[in-house]
Formats: sequence, structure tokens, C-alpha cells
Amino acid sequence: MLARGVMWLIGMGIAATSAAADVAAEQPADLAVTVYRAPYRNSGAINLDNLSGFALVSETRTVHLLKGVSRIKFAGVADGIESASAIVMGLPSGVIEKNRDAKLLSPSALVESAVGKSVELLRGNRKTGKLERLAGTLLSDADGGVVLQTAQGIEALRCSGLPETFSFEPGGDLSAHPTLSVLVRSPQAQTLKVTLSYLSRGFDWAADYSAVLSPDGSSLDLGAWVTLANSNGVGFPTARTQVVAGKLNRENGEVQPIDFGGPILANCWPRGSTSDSPMILHIDSGMHFEDASAGMPMAARASSLQELAAPAALKVQEEQLGDLKLYRVPDRTTVASRQSKQVRLMDRSQVPISTAYGADLAANQTASAAPAYRLIRTTNNAANHLGLPLPSGRVAVFAPRQGGLLLEHEADIRDIAVNEELEINMGPSPDVQVSMLQETSTVDSHAEMLPLLPGVTLRSVKFDAVNRVDISNARATGIQFELRLQLPPGARVIRADHPLDAKNGRPIFRLQIPANATATVRYQTQRSELRR
Repeated sequence: MLARGVMWLIGMGIAATSAAADVAAEQPADLAVTVYRAPYRNSGAINLDNLSGFALVSETRTVHLLKGVSRIKFAGVADGIESASAIVMGLPSGVIEKNRDAKLLSPSALVESAVGKSVELLRGNRKTGKLERLAGTLLSDADGGVVLQTAQGIEALRCSGLPETFSFEPGGDLSAHPTLSVLVRSPQAQTLKVTLSYLSRGFDWAADYSAVLSPDGSSLDLGAWVTLANSNGVGFPTARTQVVAGKLNRENGEVQPIDFGGPILANCWPRGSTSDSPMILHIDSGMHFEDASAGMPMAARASSLQELAAPAALKVQEEQLGDLKLYRVPDRTTVASRQSKQVRLMDRSQVPISTAYGADLAANQTASAAPAYRLIRTTNNAANHLGLPLPSGRVAVFAPRQGGLLLEHEADIRDIAVNEELEINMGPSPDVQVSMLQETSTVDSHAEMLPLLPGVTLRSVKFDAVNRVDISNARATGIQFELRLQLPPGARVIRADHPLDAKNGRPIFRLQIPANATATVRYQTQRSELRR
């Protein structure tokens, strides 16, 4: 009985599909695009050929339904649409069926659809030069070479040495644009405004910062851009656009790629050999792919691209989205096809900063002299002219020189919350050198002791050798220096000749080093014993 019910439902679905009338939805009257950043790309340049983010696209369209079952075709959706995620709101009885039509209209797809069907070969007569028409049948598609059969025999296209082409009626359900079709049932003919929302791959965004140091190094001006990228073959003009920062847990499956069609090949024989490259044919099938820059002089194209990437007079507005951050572009913007563009995120002036030098060293190791790194720090709060969440990205730091600016360093920054410390690593500083060695190989509880750290109580156990770290400052001014230690599991610092602090769960020594001077830090560690 259950099997009969299932078969009846399947039969009803097949009948509804076969009886459905095709209805083309109008082009979107309103668009909204929310771009989610690739979860494992924190910074760096965006590669349009490999975008790992995604977007939530919402389109408002008008549809004219007929009474009964209709197949609504939403042409022009994104190439990377995940059809299972598509939601259509505003329909009378919901959606019966959803399909993603992935096979696009292209010269090679047109030829493939005509295989086994009648075609007309148009060829110039060798003697008269007049155009002749020969009826024939297409035997193979464009992949391995177009082969036809006429009254004169079987031959490959464009191998007679005469100008020739062919014409035919295309078959198959081909679409000029990526299309999502849905099957609906309406009790009456009516015109509706519906909203189509879906997830799509092939998007990403990034934050890019520029910092300009003041001449005295006590402050900086910080600016940032949001770079939007869309690798789909479909653009979204004048869309309401926003981006989401943070790592979103998302499970997704494979999406069938859009078939854009390949070249049409002409393999001729017996003249051809295995070393000959096949001729690529350009057959005018009546379909034209528009390119706004095609036919432009090179200078005009460059100008057009510069205008596209020109700074927009917009500032992105930050909002809360659960535990994520949403940045909304206040004015509508075009998320163009296979392009990236930039929108201004923020501008802040005279952000006070401090400078420190530091080194990360593994405890109880020997390290030869190496440059320390230089750090620029501030706090992300209103008192320091900031006070908004800063998405992770790349920062370029510039310094004024002789009336101009020179690039001093580029670095990555992580997501920075409000009231959190913003730290920019400026790379190694050759003027500050750090080395470490162990003064003794074994030390027990009766050997010479360093000052015991406050709050530490020793038992009759062995501890590690004395470690000595030398820091030399060859700069003309004194510096603030920070020595961070990487301890083995279960180890702790028990003695040191400088006060010890902690940062992010790790021990750290902070000390002032005068100009052209050397400082030394000595410490000992104790490891926890394994008990059985």
C-alpha cells in the first residue's frame, strides 16, 4: 500500500512536470548581496580564480503566473548557486520542485545538441565561387572535430579547403544564462512580487589597511578599505551590499560547475598527422557574449578599469550580527562580474602609538645573536580615536621622508575587538640584537641561586640550568624591550634577576635598555615531575 502511494506521488510529480507551462521571471527590481569571508584566509591578495568565500543573494522579481502548474525560470542567478539553499517567498502554494539549469548556451553546446540531426552545409563552389547548400547530418560534436555526412560522403568540417559553415536548429534545453527553475501550482492567473534568496560560491572580501606614521613616531593615521570580489559570470548592479566578519561554521557539499562550453575543433584527415594542432573554429551561432571593454583601445580599457576601482565616497557602517560583525555599505554599489572593487571602511587620524622591541625565545635553548622585532601598539578604543571592530587583513605602514611617503613594512593583523590591543609587527630591527646561552649544564638545589620569584616555594627537586639572554641596543635612543619565553609543558620560571610578568598566558620580561647599551636577563625554570 505504501509503495502504491509513493508511486502515485511520483506519477503526480511527473505529470505536473510534463504539464507545466514555462514562465520567465522578470529581471530583478531589487538586489541585496551579503558576502561572507573565506574562513581560512585572514589576509593577503584576493585571487579571482580561487575565491573560497560565499554570499547570500536576495533578488526581488515580478512573475506572471498562469492558472495551474507553472515552471518559473529565474535567469541570471549566480554561477555558483547552491540550489538546495534557494528560498522563494511570495508564491501562492510554495515550491513543488527546484532545478538548477547548469548547461549554458554556447557554440559547443549548440553543436552537441544537433548531433544526429539534419543540418545544412554552406560551401563555396570551387569553379563558380557561388554559395552552395548541401543537406546533411551531423555525426559528431565539437569535442573531437565536427563531422558531417552529405550526399558527397562523410567529411570533417573546414577540411575541404573551401570557405564553409553550416546552419541548424538547436535542440535541447539550453539557457543563455545560469538559471534556477521552480515548479509551482497557482489556483488562478496572477502577477506576484517574489523574493528569491540563495547561497552562492565564488565570492570573497578582504580588509586592507594603510598606516602613515607621524614624523616623530608618536602617532599614525589609519585608513582601511573593504575589497569585494565576485568570480561569477553574473554581476549584481546597484545592490544593497554588506560583508560579514568572523568565522562562520558552514557545512556545504559539492556544487556542479557551470558548463561554459569549450572550443569547436576541426580535425582533418588524411593530410593531418598526430603532430598537427587542430584548427579552432569560431562559428557564429547567433549568440553574443557582451563585453563592455571589447573593442576599446588599450588606453581606454585601462581608464575604464581605473574608474571601476576608484575610491567610492562611502564609509562602511558596522553592526552586530550575533557573535559576528556585519559591515554595511551605506549606498548601493555594483558587485560586478569577475571583478573586485574597493569601498572605504574607515579613516582615523592621530592615533597615539607606542613602540617596543621584543624577542620570542624557547626556554633552556642556545640561540646565536639575531635581530629583535619592532612592535607598534595602540588600544582600539575611542580615547585613541578608534573604537570599532577591525576585521583581520593586511596593513601597509608608510613613513614620511623628504616631503613624501615611503613604504616601511607590510604585516598581517588579526580580528581586533573594541578595547583590545592593536599590535603591528614591523619586522626585524638590526640595531637590536638578542642571544641566549646556558651558563651551566646542571644545577641542583645547593648551587648558586638567582633571586627567587615572589610566590614561589621550592622543594628538594632539581631544576634547569641558568639561562642568560643578552640584548644589545645600537640605537641612538633608549628602547622598551620585551622578552617572551616559550616554556615546555608543565614548566615554570622560578628564579630571575628581573621582574617577571605574564601576557596571553606566557611569561614575559619587560625592561628599559639605554642607547648604545647592553642588558642581560638571567632566569631558571623548573619542570613538573611525573608521579606514578
